Amino acid sequence: MPKFKIVLSDPETGRSQKVEVEGVKATPLLGRRIGEVVDGVIIGLPGHKLQITGGSDKDGFPMRPDVHGGVKMKALLAGGTGFEPKGEGRRERKTLRGNVITEDIVQINMKVVEKPKRKR
Repeated sequence: MPKFKIVLSDPETGRSQKVEVEGVKATPLLGRRIGEVVDGVIIGLPGHKLQITGGSDKDGFPMRPDVHGGVKMKALLAGGTGFEPKGEGRRERKTLRGNVITEDIVQINMKVVEKPKRKR
């Protein structure tokens, strides 16, 4: 059974919260990709729309949007997620995880895209 720690960020308030989901509630997230928008009912926020922004696997390797699939691989990076170059033009080979959520993923980062409309 999958178990995920979801870090949910709210860009309007600048706050984030951690929510843990496992079992039946976590299965709708399997197979989703970075950038997809999911319904907030998955984590107990009905009416909210959440966008998957990233995550990391059980070994701490970050997910990267341009690595396709749910595989772990080594890629030559010049910057971006997973590598911060120390000098101009520096590149390095780093181990990364693909952009698909699998059972090896432990943490999923999400942000609130749409909140429910309040009645006036």
